[in-house]
Amino acid sequence: MAQHNELGKEGEKIAVDFLIKKGYKILETNYRYLKAEIDIIAQKGQILAAIEVKTRSSDYFQDPQDAVNAKKIKLMVSAMDYYVVQRDVDAEVRFDIVAILHQKNNIEITHLKDAFLYF
Repeated sequence: MAQHNELGKEGEKIAVDFLIKKGYKILETNYRYLKAEIDIIAQKGQILAAIEVKTRSSDYFQDPQDAVNAKKIKLMVSAMDYYVVQRDVDAEVRFDIVAILHQKNNIEITHLKDAFLYF
């Protein structure tokens, strides 16, 4: 497996642990619908969060969260719409980004709630 893929998988594990510690219940990981993937679907209270995890070993070129583009947002929204309809979910849906900067032995985690409001 390529090094960036390993870093991404490690970042998703870190994000799951982080979210659980923050009181989220993990409902799905790597949920797929057509060409879309949602890294984590989690619930906290009446909030259902579709979470994109971005992990980088350096912020030299850009912050991890800046790698989420309009195409990714569109795909996530369609996948989450399908998820909610198929499961007849009655909850407020929110789109978050968990940005992880993993440099040597230091890990910085930033949880951006309602992240797509800023795009």
